[in-house]
Amino acid sequence: MHTRSQLHRRRSLLARAWDLHIPAICDKRPVNAERAGVRTEIAASWERSAASIMPEVAGAPLADLDETRNAFQASPLSAAVRQLEAQLQAAADDGELVVAVTDPGARILWTYGGAVMRRKAEKVNFVPGGRWDEASVGTNALDLALRLDHAATVYSAEHFSSCVHGWVCWAAPVHDPRTGRQFGVLDLSTTWDRSHPIGLATAQALARLLGREMRAAAGDMDHGGLLELKLLGQPSAQLDGIPLRLTRRQIEILALLALNPDGLDLGELHSRLYGDRQVSQGTLKAEMSQLRALLGGRLESRPYRIGLDVRCDVTEVLHRLRAGDVAGATELYGGELLPGSESPALAEFGNFLTVALRNALLADPHPAAVQRYLELAPYDLDLFGSTGGRRPATGLPGPGYDQLPH
Repeated sequence: MHTRSQLHRRRSLLARAWDLHIPAICDKRPVNAERAGVRTEIAASWERSAASIMPEVAGAPLADLDETRNAFQASPLSAAVRQLEAQLQAAADDGELVVAVTDPGARILWTYGGAVMRRKAEKVNFVPGGRWDEASVGTNALDLALRLDHAATVYSAEHFSSCVHGWVCWAAPVHDPRTGRQFGVLDLSTTWDRSHPIGLATAQALARLLGREMRAAAGDMDHGGLLELKLLGQPSAQLDGIPLRLTRRQIEILALLALNPDGLDLGELHSRLYGDRQVSQGTLKAEMSQLRALLGGRLESRPYRIGLDVRCDVTEVLHRLRAGDVAGATELYGGELLPGSESPALAEFGNFLTVALRNALLADPHPAAVQRYLELAPYDLDLFGSTGGRRPATGLPGPGYDQLPH
């Protein structure tokens, strides 16, 4: 166990290193913080933090509280926290801590503070909705644990922002024990003089318990986990075989996410959905909150991504074309991609898909497939008739064929 004098000495050394190196980093002057005893991962985080914020930031920015509340209620983390709430509160009270649970973007979803830490936490927005990602508040244990995907400690002046130099924080990522997927982080924080070697081990143990409870809750909520999207012709959506009543805009959002399975951040999604139209990002956030509730919480953020298995007629048509199954692709083709959509990205991808299918048919015109296509696109009758149903193959689009055009 560290004595108070040892902790004070460590804090003083870190404060001197911070005073020496942070102004230089912010002024973009070359420094070597590691020489002053600053850990490699902390020095690297200081550099990244300086590119986004100033060290005098007074606290974390707050995300939309309604969206945060809805995201937590719809998440498997919510049921897991309820199961462990008594243990988490006892840990906070006994250790004079504040305990927090976040999403994968370091947004706090739930907290409980003991008497010592409650007001300190509120002062710096260490509360539900607080955004503790590195770009928002600088070096901290929550972001570091998520970034490195292992437990992390940040002590006193190791924090980039001076508003939490009086803190020590221990954080551990929460994983699905079956798949290893990261769902967020559990953090324990207290004042620097209450630092104890058992802090990090306690955070790790609680994170593992939370992961197990979360997995059990997710298993109870998951009835197959399949989202089926029909986007060609008359659109529709089903979740685990049950039809979803969605607005046109919600269908467009799901289409964009299905065609970008690696996810889209808020700005990318806004641009692809609205183009140059004057629609606020707050409007899109509200749409995402409603859509997340409709999907039972299985809509991830930072980046936005569908947290379900997805079966989509567009991707199945493309898969058949890549495999050379032109007849099969045409049979699955139900018409234009979301006809009338104002999304510039979807309009572009719809044109891309139509050209790909038409070119494949011209190169290899199965009579039944051509007839099926012409039933859906009679405006192409002259084209097929004038070529006798065949023309030199133009092939499918090139290297970017399996990606949504930008």
